[in-house]
Amino acid sequence: MPSPEQRRDQQPRDQRRSWLRRDRSRPRLPIRRSLLGRLLIVSALVASCSVAATAWLAVQTTSGAIRQEQGQDLSSDAEIYNTLLGYGASHSGWEGVEDTVRELARKSERRIALTTEDRGPLVDSAAGPAADPLPAQASAVVDPLSVDTLLVPDATPVGGDRVDPRAVGPFLLPAKERADLRRTTAENVRCLSAVGIAADVVESPSGRPRVEYVSNDTDRQLELKCLTAELGPTPTEKKALRELDQLADACLKRQGRTGVTLNLDLSWDRGYGPAEPSGLDAGISKQQTAEEKAATDRKAAAAAEAAGGVPRARDSRHDRAIASCVGSARREQLTAYVAAPALLFIDGPGAVGVPGFDLSPANTARIVGVTALVLALTVGVSVIAGARLVRPLHALTGAAQRMRDGLDSAPVPVGPDNEIGRLAAAFNDMAVHRARLEEQRKVMVSDVAHELRTPLSNIRGWLEAAQDGLADPDPAFVSSLLEEAVQLQHIIDDLQDLGAADVGALRLYPEPVVADELLTQVAAAYQGPAETAGVTLTVTVSEAAPGRPGPSLHADPVRLRQAVSNLVSNALRHTPPGGRVTLRSYPGGSGSGGGGGEVVLEVSDTGAGIPADDVPHVFDRFWRAEKSRNRSTGGSGLGLAIVLKLAEAHGGTASVVSTEGQGSVFTLRLPAAPGGVTEEETGEAGEAGTAGEGSARP
Repeated sequence: MPSPEQRRDQQPRDQRRSWLRRDRSRPRLPIRRSLLGRLLIVSALVASCSVAATAWLAVQTTSGAIRQEQGQDLSSDAEIYNTLLGYGASHSGWEGVEDTVRELARKSERRIALTTEDRGPLVDSAAGPAADPLPAQASAVVDPLSVDTLLVPDATPVGGDRVDPRAVGPFLLPAKERADLRRTTAENVRCLSAVGIAADVVESPSGRPRVEYVSNDTDRQLELKCLTAELGPTPTEKKALRELDQLADACLKRQGRTGVTLNLDLSWDRGYGPAEPSGLDAGISKQQTAEEKAATDRKAAAAAEAAGGVPRARDSRHDRAIASCVGSARREQLTAYVAAPALLFIDGPGAVGVPGFDLSPANTARIVGVTALVLALTVGVSVIAGARLVRPLHALTGAAQRMRDGLDSAPVPVGPDNEIGRLAAAFNDMAVHRARLEEQRKVMVSDVAHELRTPLSNIRGWLEAAQDGLADPDPAFVSSLLEEAVQLQHIIDDLQDLGAADVGALRLYPEPVVADELLTQVAAAYQGPAETAGVTLTVTVSEAAPGRPGPSLHADPVRLRQAVSNLVSNALRHTPPGGRVTLRSYPGGSGSGGGGGEVVLEVSDTGAGIPADDVPHVFDRFWRAEKSRNRSTGGSGLGLAIVLKLAEAHGGTASVVSTEGQGSVFTLRLPAAPGGVTEEETGEAGEAGTAGEGSARP
C-alpha cells in the first residue's frame, strides 16, 4: 500500500500524463493557418514581388540604356549609311569609294568596311595584316534600290517604293536641258513674287527644277496666271519614260493586263481620281499632269478597242498590279546605273548592330535560375526564422494550457530582449503572480474555514450538551452562545466589508471630522479593555492656535472610527501589561491630490513589535504572526486588511513601522478638509511628529 505522501506525489504525475495524452490527441493546425505557414506565404510573396519588380526594373533600365546608346550609335551609323547610299545611287559601282570611306572613318573614329553580298572585300578603312576579322553580322546592307528605312526613315515617301531618290539613272538631265528648265522656273518664281506669293526654286536629284512655295495658303488663281510656261518632259526624260513604259507594259502583259502610260512623276490613271506622284519628281505642274492623264486615258481606250471590248473601270487589284510592275520596272531600269548591293560593317568603341536588345534563351534561363535561387534562399531563411519565432510561442501555448488544466507550469525560457522575449518574461511574471494568488486563495479558504469552525463548533457543542441534559440553559449558557454568535457575525461583517471595498461598493458618508475628537471617542470606548489589560491608553492632543480647533478632515466618521478602533484593538492585544498605547493626530504635508494637505493619525504601542520579514504581510487578509490562530492571542486576521481598505476608500494610505521587541507605529494619512490645515500648522506639527515618532519607539 502506498503511503499518503506517495499518493500525493503520484497525483500530479497522473495529471501531467493526462494532459500530455490530450495534447497529443489535439489536431495540429493546418500549415495554411499556422503562423509559420503564413510567414512562409508572406515571405514567398514578398520575395516573388521583389524579384519580379527588380527584374522588370533591370530589364526596363537596361533596355532604355541600350536604346539610348543605340540611338546615339544609330545616328552616327545613319550618317555613314546615308553617305555611302548616296554614293551608290550616283555611281554604277563602288570603285573610287575608298576616299569617302576613309573620311567617314576619320570623322567617326570607327572602322568602316564594305564587302559584296558574299563577303568579298570592297574597301576597309582598317585594311592591313593586323586588322581584326569583320563581325559575323553586318551593320546594314547598302542597296540604292532597297533603302533601309530604319536608318534613313525619310529617304522614300510614305507608300512609295524603297528606291533611293538620288538614284535617277537615265532621268539625269544634261546641262542644256537643266539650264532651259531653270530659266523657265525662275521666270515663274519672279511672277509669283510680283503678285505677293513667296516661292523658291528647288532642284531635284535628276536636275529638274521645281517651284516650292513658302506657305501652303496661297491664292490658286494667281498661281495659275504665273505657271503658264511649258515645263513638260525634256527629250531625255521622254526617252527614259518610254523605256520605263515598255518595261512596265511587259510586266503587265505577262499578267494578262493592259499597259499604262506613266507620267513624269511615275503616276498613272487609276480610274477613280487624280493621280498622285510616286516618288521620282513631285514638281510637275497640274496642267502638265492633266495632259499626261488624258494621254493615258486615250492609250487605255485604244487598247480596249483593239481588243474588241469596251473600256472598263479598273479595280484595286489591277491598281496594285500596276504599282508592282512599275516598281520592278524602275529597279530593272536603274540596275545598270547604281552600284550593286554591298554589306556595310561598322566596328569600333560603342558600335552596336542595328537589331535592338534581345533577351536570348541563355540569358532567360540564367534569370530564371537566379530567381529560383533567390526564392529558395528566401524560403529557407523564412523557415529558419519562422521556426525560431514559433518555438517560444509553442512553449507559451503549452504553459498556458498546463495552467488551464491546473498543473504547475515551469517557467518559459526567456530569449533575447525582443517582443517574444518580453512576452515570455511577462508570462512568467503572470504565472508567478497567479501561483501566489492561488496560494493566498487556498490559505484564505483554510483560514476562513478555521475562523468559522471555532464559533460554530462552540455553539454546536453547547447546544448538544443542552440537548443531552448535560448543561442547563441558564443566563451564563445563553451569554456564551451569544458571544460565539457575535464573533461569527463579526467575521461575516468583516468579510462583507472587504468584498464591498474590492468591488468599489463600500458606501461612505463623509462629513467634516475633527481628528482629536475622533481619537478621544475611540480612546474612551477602549479605556475599559485597556485598564483590564493593564495598558495605559492616552491621546496626545495637537497644539492648535488659540480659538482654532485641531486638524480636521472630510471623512465618514463611522468608517474612520472603525479603522482606528481596529488599530487600537490590535495594539492592546499585543502590548503587555505596563505598556502604553498612544493615539495622536497632526497635520502632514501636501496630499497626493495636491489639495489642502493631509492629516496624519497615529496609533503607537510599546508591545512586542513585528519581525521584519512579517511587516510586508501585516495588511494581508487572514494573516497572523501566530500561525496556530489561537483565539486568545489574536483575532481573525481581517482587522488590518479592513483598515487598509478603509484608508484607500477615503483617498489615503495605511502604513506601519515596527521594531521587534520595542513596539509598532501604525499610521493613517488621510486628505485634510478644505481649510482644515494651514502651512504654519503643517510645519510645527511636522517637527512635533518627528519627536513623537522617536518617543513612540523607545
